[in-house]
Amino acid sequence: MNILFKKDTWQEIYHSLRNNKLRTLLTMIGVAWGMFLYVSLLGAAKGMQNGFDKLFSGFATNSIFMWGQNTNIPYAGFPKGRKVDLHLADIEMLQKKIPDIDYISPQNSRGNFGSPGEQMSRNGKTATYTLTGDYPIGNKISEKKLIYGRYLNDADLSGNKNVVVIGEEIYKNFFDHKKNENPLGKSINIKGMFFNVIGVFRAKKGGGIENDQTSYIPLSTYTKMYNDGDKVDFFAIVSKPDADLTSVEERVKTEMKKKYDISPDDTNAYGSFNLGKEFAKFTGFMKGMQLLTIIVGTLTILAGVIAISNILLITVKERTKEIGIRRAIGAKPAEVRNQILMESVVITLTSGMLGFIFGILLLMILDIFTRNQDEFPFYNPTVDYTNVFSAMAVMVTLGLIVGMIPAQRAVKIRPIEALRSE
Repeated sequence: MNILFKKDTWQEIYHSLRNNKLRTLLTMIGVAWGMFLYVSLLGAAKGMQNGFDKLFSGFATNSIFMWGQNTNIPYAGFPKGRKVDLHLADIEMLQKKIPDIDYISPQNSRGNFGSPGEQMSRNGKTATYTLTGDYPIGNKISEKKLIYGRYLNDADLSGNKNVVVIGEEIYKNFFDHKKNENPLGKSINIKGMFFNVIGVFRAKKGGGIENDQTSYIPLSTYTKMYNDGDKVDFFAIVSKPDADLTSVEERVKTEMKKKYDISPDDTNAYGSFNLGKEFAKFTGFMKGMQLLTIIVGTLTILAGVIAISNILLITVKERTKEIGIRRAIGAKPAEVRNQILMESVVITLTSGMLGFIFGILLLMILDIFTRNQDEFPFYNPTVDYTNVFSAMAVMVTLGLIVGMIPAQRAVKIRPIEALRSE
């Protein structure tokens, strides 16, 4: 490999490429474009994945939301159309019979799913907002970004306390937010009762299940306010990390149908939304995008590298006389072959580096413009350098392989025939 350290080698490569500037430039663009596509698309796909991960951070994606509806099959003496409810006692039963359940958070709500909200007031101001009765563990389902105070705790629940956590829009309406008025310890009137504000949260834009016009009180307080007993609007069921969420969903419905004498074939009795299943579809889509990006980039790089072989074949033909003179004055076949291979590698590596640099620059620009755009699911577009270096290694290897074609042609040139060529 002494050829790498010879000044004459690099001078000859430089002069060869300079004498065919336009042809070399067009060939390099093909390879650089392939690497540019590879880096930018791979980074963009990662940026989308990071954006959705950020959007759903603090959210239990292995969740099932379940609610009662009406039966559509007569069963065990009960008529069709029977209303089905969820009860707090069902939580313990489900956790005992289905070990794959990690925890269950019940909720009741006014102002969701088409129901009217609840009127709230303070200092003469009145407005209607969503009111939700929750368990402290509900904050693990969708973690609130608190800007004041805390969320509900077990003491609030067991003591049936009149405490409330309000959304930022409610805070801005009832308190002087321009002067950063501290709402903690102050009260608002809900359904004729005073509730002490213990926290204020800011909802994520474009994500989560709550908004800034929602307020949370202990579920025990909520059920007494509305005389709901132990009835619950819906369960948020979170499975253990390694559990099959679809199986958990089916088993939960089966156990509930057994308990309340509902036909096993009744598909309308319980409604549900399997968030984990939908999230898995999305992650699968993102992985497919990344794979497609790798395939497209690789094929584009391959097309560019093949173009390098073609340009070198033309170059060898044009330099037939030069190669013949070198052979006549004692140049060995290996030296001629290595010279052509070196040109192929230099073009390939230089093109790949340029494509890589421009791809990274594009990702940096995208990152600057989307850094604080919470509504747009795009964040920190990056590439795995292992993938990039692997692509570069493949490029160089392909450059060597395709370079062998013009190199072997150059070696086969007989000095006497080359000297006679015009």
